[in-house]
Amino acid sequence: MKQLITLIISIGLISFARGAEIDWSGYLRTDNRLQLVNDYDFSWHEYRLNLTAELKPFNRAHFYTNFWIRSLGFPAVKTSADLGNRDKLIPLDLELRSAYIDLYGFLLKNVDLRIGRQRIAWGTGDKINPTDNINPEDLEDIWDFGRHLSSDGIQAGIYLGDYTLNLIFIPIFTPGILPAGDWRSTLMPDINLPSGLELGEITDSIILPENNLKKSSEFGLKLSRTIFGYDISLSYLYGRDDLPISQKVIFSPDTITGRVNLKTELIYPGMQIAGLDAAGAVGDLGIWFELALCFPERIVQTIDLSKLGMGVIDSVILDNKLFARYLIGLDYTFRNGLYINLQYLHGFTGERGKTNLEDYLFLGSEYLFLNDRLKLSPLNSSLEIKDYKDLKQNLALVYTPELTYYPMDNVELSIGVRLIQGGENTKFGRIKNDDELYFRVKYSF
Repeated sequence: MKQLITLIISIGLISFARGAEIDWSGYLRTDNRLQLVNDYDFSWHEYRLNLTAELKPFNRAHFYTNFWIRSLGFPAVKTSADLGNRDKLIPLDLELRSAYIDLYGFLLKNVDLRIGRQRIAWGTGDKINPTDNINPEDLEDIWDFGRHLSSDGIQAGIYLGDYTLNLIFIPIFTPGILPAGDWRSTLMPDINLPSGLELGEITDSIILPENNLKKSSEFGLKLSRTIFGYDISLSYLYGRDDLPISQKVIFSPDTITGRVNLKTELIYPGMQIAGLDAAGAVGDLGIWFELALCFPERIVQTIDLSKLGMGVIDSVILDNKLFARYLIGLDYTFRNGLYINLQYLHGFTGERGKTNLEDYLFLGSEYLFLNDRLKLSPLNSSLEIKDYKDLKQNLALVYTPELTYYPMDNVELSIGVRLIQGGENTKFGRIKNDDELYFRVKYSF
């Protein structure tokens, strides 16, 4: 908590010194989840205080910071000595999500500059954005679609008549956050062992890019404008995939006959991405589109079976050939008040290469009644299609109906269930035994 006190005091001193007023906002959110199998174990326990502070220390400057104070997880007490350790009894952490300053009219009247830790969100889709690749993925909670970390960098906005040009520079590469526990398996590739062998211990090591301008930095630009009522932009990013890929796999015999251990080396491949996105409406029908053309670095994977007497095999697992991820979405509100949001996605997070991209359908729904005090979301669901030729093993469905009650302004209570079914070959099918009941409370201020 010392970091929190230091942060708040620093913001206060800046405000006092400049005679500026701090504008505080945020929310308190609780999230508890219960597995609907076996002994009904709690699978998620989070209390989050989100605080945002804004102030204008100068006439042409704006300061913004956002941080989380969280209690996430469960007591990790194993010995009596742990009972005197508050970190193991009540897990608590402070995370600085964003902290930057905006400088308006920097050098030229039509140039704004943003410096610091910032979330740079590209794309027009609803929470799912193939062109949103600057900030690292935050997959700590795989059901919180569209969540990213912020990046330390510089962003310039240049206003050229009807056009806006954004220039991005991120000096240091930051990996994405992977989910924990069973959910990590949704992003891990299948491991095919030689016939007659059983998998034992699995270990891995991460090889990060060197911290220099050539290996670690990201550069990006986006040109946008409104044409005939449609917001359209073209973008380009030179950077890296923030999810790792296996470059080397080493097999070794275990002490148990017939079982082998596996060690992998993981790297982050370079990636260039050209993007196009658009959003608008046709009458009362909202529509949007995103296209990300990806040019990856060529990655050769080495499978070392020499300790098993089988030699070494090299194979290309990521070719430097163009592949495309894209999203098409629409939403509509019917006369009875039912709101529907439908999105089709080709190529999800972590999928690389033309032959490895899957198809997904995401359906959202909302219906307000009782003077907008109750919101029912009866159709919320996600459909994964890996292979149209064999749907039995390559189709998965996540159904998430939810009911939200607003007892007073700025307060919402939500209860829902997440039911998962799918074939063994699908991402979501791997966690089909992790059905959950969840309950959330949120107060905004």
